[in-house]
Amino acid sequence: MTEPNSPEVSTGGVPVSADPVGADIDAPAQVPPSPQKGMFGITGTGDVSGYGGLVRRRPDVAGSPKPYGGYFDEVTDALEEAYPAFADAIEKVVVDRGELTLHIKPERIAEVCQVVRDDEALRFELCSSVDGVDYLGSDNRRLHVSYQLTSMTYRRRIRLEVAVAVGTSVPSVTGVYPTADWQEREVYDMFGVVFTGHPNLTRILMPDDWEGHPQRKDYPLGGVPVEYKGAEIPPPDQRRVYQ
Repeated sequence: MTEPNSPEVSTGGVPVSADPVGADIDAPAQVPPSPQKGMFGITGTGDVSGYGGLVRRRPDVAGSPKPYGGYFDEVTDALEEAYPAFADAIEKVVVDRGELTLHIKPERIAEVCQVVRDDEALRFELCSSVDGVDYLGSDNRRLHVSYQLTSMTYRRRIRLEVAVAVGTSVPSVTGVYPTADWQEREVYDMFGVVFTGHPNLTRILMPDDWEGHPQRKDYPLGGVPVEYKGAEIPPPDQRRVYQ
């Protein structure tokens, strides 16, 4: 039998420390430091706007193995059957968080969109969104464009994604999905991705003579000091320690 003053007591057959001084039995296990934690100088809080306690999951660079599950296998099989260049055009297929993403070679994106829209087994009639992402520091092809497609016939959703280097172009899909017109203009305006064949590729948010693309991650934050009640608020890029 364990003595009351023993440094250890047994709970369910597992020895644990009986000394509460300085102990924190609920403290999480220590993890190696990460540049994705404690950004903007935030530590010890739940402030997710500064990645306090938030750890970003790394993207799957290898792709997902079959079977994908759900209707994802039906979609990829139908595309492979309808599109003879499937093996050459599709770089990888990723299933993550219940979503299907097909990574396409940039020069093939308009072809793939045409097939997934028109094939009777696919029928992705609506392009609801075209989005840009800058994975600064990942590799040479840091600028990604993703296309959110919906099949109203079969009530399904998929995502197509292309990756390009700064200064390279992507074929426009406006000939297949007219809804992509203003969305491609926004990706061009904010990220600098050039869409060849677009009917009017001009800025949509920034002035026509604006220099640079504000949503690239190497774009300077800038800002103008603002005086408020005797205090001067510095520009955003001087308020916190950015990593």
